[in-house]
Amino acid sequence: MSEELWARSALDLAAAIAGGEVSSREVVTAHLERIEAVNPKLNAVVRVLAEDAMAAAGRADEAVAAGEPLGPFHGVPITVKENIDCVGSPTTQGVPALAEAYPDVDAPVVERMRAAGAIPIGRTNLPEMGLRFHTDNALHGLTLNPWNPDVTAGGSSGGEASALATGMSPLGLGNDIGGSLRNPAYACGIASVKPTTGRVPAASAIEPRDFQLSAQLMGVQGTLARHIRDVRRAFEVVSGWHWRDPISVTAPFEGPEVVGPPAVALVPEVEGVLTDPDVAAGVRAAGAALEAAGYRVEEISPPDLDLANQLWGEVLQADVAVLRPMLEMVMSEPAVRLLDLFSEMVPTPDATRIVQMHIERFGLARRWSEFLVDHPLIVGPVWVRPPFVHDADVASMESSLDAFERLRFITPANVLGLPSVVVPVGVASGLPQGVQIMADRFREDLAFDAGTVIEDALGRITPIDPRF
Repeated sequence: MSEELWARSALDLAAAIAGGEVSSREVVTAHLERIEAVNPKLNAVVRVLAEDAMAAAGRADEAVAAGEPLGPFHGVPITVKENIDCVGSPTTQGVPALAEAYPDVDAPVVERMRAAGAIPIGRTNLPEMGLRFHTDNALHGLTLNPWNPDVTAGGSSGGEASALATGMSPLGLGNDIGGSLRNPAYACGIASVKPTTGRVPAASAIEPRDFQLSAQLMGVQGTLARHIRDVRRAFEVVSGWHWRDPISVTAPFEGPEVVGPPAVALVPEVEGVLTDPDVAAGVRAAGAALEAAGYRVEEISPPDLDLANQLWGEVLQADVAVLRPMLEMVMSEPAVRLLDLFSEMVPTPDATRIVQMHIERFGLARRWSEFLVDHPLIVGPVWVRPPFVHDADVASMESSLDAFERLRFITPANVLGLPSVVVPVGVASGLPQGVQIMADRFREDLAFDAGTVIEDALGRITPIDPRF
């Protein structure tokens, strides 16, 4: 049985441990062995916490034997992105300067997952300071996509997605300011959620502990897994107010019932950019699954995608310009090159423009809110084209623009603070396909419900062995 434990879902493993079918020690051992077997090909897990994990598994088994109350993920191993504080391992941000930056307290999401019984088993790779959507850095090197070693695993939670897709972990923690939970989920064929801004608390024990404005407005912590139900349950565990995050809130997990069959705005092709036919076909397959389940599906686009992308870039660039001297001291040449290219694409806004862009952001949010009244769900691509080859985001201005175009349907959820769930819909041309399901603020329940329908209809495509 231990040979197959790494392929099971997190909730299935938790039930098996609680029911005495298998021990936490067996589950953790199976995943450690899986890491040993496949990680050398992928470089997704950059630090293995074997000793601490086995000790925690022993305590978990003792709790089961003693009949103690058990959390929803009791005894289940998880992985944690290396820009999230996890006591006993450094929060490196993927840069050599922080290689020994050990926190003295867990991030709220790690604290809550441990309280739910989960056991951190490894730390996963990311781009330097999380500022690329391709996972490579000067500290740990390149993470490979298990479907194709020549294309990106996505970023910035690329290590998480690659590890989850190959069974090294059943559940992971990451974050997202420009698709960092959703980009790699799409590229590697797993599920994830970018929650409503403020729903899940964020805090750092490593300076700077006070986040820049773009992170306050657009950054979120979230969960990733192969099974949408695992993503949803873990999201519920990590959500809610925390004293270390002054903008975090506790909100209900369910909102008012939608009157009549839920209406879906389906966006197979994103206006203004070339959408790959395989991507569009995947979105339409998701729409057909929802329609078969009773949803009302209409091909219609939400308003002002150009403005949404412009505002996302300006909000981020305003902070990057301020942080640039510090970033240049700790980041490698390719990462700094991306900052140069991004600055050419998005000029740094002056004080007048900063005021104006926040007024425009409010108007954009109002128009999307009006749209969501009639279409409570928006289903469209994650990326409009397949994953790009390694370093295409920094190779030239032309290739960087092509890479950034993939984010056209990603950035609205960040700039507007909306929740978004990603779920796979199949494989085309040897690569995973997936869709993004957006809903109004604090209506993750609607997106999860739709994602579950799609997953049940179209199936899961991971775990896999690396295809090379």
